[in-house]
Amino acid sequence: MTKNITCVTCPMGCSITVEMNSENEIISVKGNTCKRGEIYAENEIKHPVRSLTSTVRVNGGIENVVPCKSSKPVPKELMFDCMKEINSAVAQAPVALGDVLIKNILGTGSDIVATNYCKAK
Repeated sequence: MTKNITCVTCPMGCSITVEMNSENEIISVKGNTCKRGEIYAENEIKHPVRSLTSTVRVNGGIENVVPCKSSKPVPKELMFDCMKEINSAVAQAPVALGDVLIKNILGTGSDIVATNYCKAK
């Protein structure tokens, strides 16, 4: 079985082909122009992760929401569950840039942090 992946590690955007056996073990990685592409392709096959950006509601702020992001990528299969957690969260104003809004979301080791300020009313 083969899977085609576009590497996003650098601006080259290499088209990588990953060949796997019947047990989904990687046999070969072809098309990458650097070692980072090979590592990216292997990780994308074995355990894909994504950075998460969203907003969290704010009580008592001059804005109703504050933008946020994950401090590190989270497993792709947990994205929708993470969004449910984020959508139910409410921060109290004032919120500062870098404030941890949700610590260790769903046990992933990633915090949800504010990416802007929200002053209190």
